[in-house]
Amino acid sequence: HASAGGIGTFTDPITIAVGHSIINGKDILDYAAGTKFYFPALRKYFIVEDTCGDGGSPQNGPCHTGHNGLPWLDAWVGGEGASATNVYTCENKITGEHTVIQNPSSKYIVVPGAVFNGVCSDIFTETATTI
Repeated sequence: HASAGGIGTFTDPITIAVGHSIINGKDILDYAAGTKFYFPALRKYFIVEDTCGDGGSPQNGPCHTGHNGLPWLDAWVGGEGASATNVYTCENKITGEHTVIQNPSSKYIVVPGAVFNGVCSDIFTETATTI
């Protein structure tokens, strides 16, 4: 995408940002651009299109170091035209440790649309790890 977006289908996944390191002046992503993930609880596909973490040593921040040894995937949630409070509430509701499938097939069930599209998408009900 030219900017963050997507509707969560296999062919139009939602943008995620991942941690990165700057080593010898080179920006090295934790996951290669174009890597796809499927979030079962949201029933949406996501794709690496951006980085999270700023400054000269982003490898020292939470986007790169993750949480409890798990990777940090920063998802675009949408919410254009919605109140900042409602979008923030949705973001807080989905933030945590969840099952994701890296490099998924196209066979998974999808509910197209932004994560926040007036209401928060079907929300995670479990704590799990990356598959």
